[in-house]
Amino acid sequence: MSEHDVPAEELERFSAHARETGALTALLHGRAAERMGLSTTDEKCLGLALAGDAPVTAGRMAELSGLSTGAVTGVIDRLERAGYVRRVRDPHDRRKVLVEVSGPRADEVAALFRDAAEVLEAALRRFTPEERAVVERYQLALLEAIRGRVADA
Repeated sequence: MSEHDVPAEELERFSAHARETGALTALLHGRAAERMGLSTTDEKCLGLALAGDAPVTAGRMAELSGLSTGAVTGVIDRLERAGYVRRVRDPHDRRKVLVEVSGPRADEVAALFRDAAEVLEAALRRFTPEERAVVERYQLALLEAIRGRVADA
């Protein structure tokens, strides 16, 4: 991986864009949480449970969210009571419990994420496949750096 100098003005522009994106994303998540009757933390953890290809363990949710395992247990309890998730045994290791997004309100969650996907798709359509590849490389590098900071915090 090669590295390149970043002029101060460019860094400031990217920082400003990141701050605005973060603020607007937080507002959208706050509104979604409010509509769902959840706290923003619970809504974010629900999003983490949806993010992967398969159900997640409470421990993995704690790693991804930066919350303690005890706090995540409380989040899962609330999400389960609200009808958004259920706990299931891992078919490969019966000692593990997985958090699966399902239940009476799973369709509501899917609709919220479909809306977000439509916004993302509309923005991505403005770029060629080659440009999207560069944007994706940038996002992956940024995610890696942020995950490292969250893990160290």
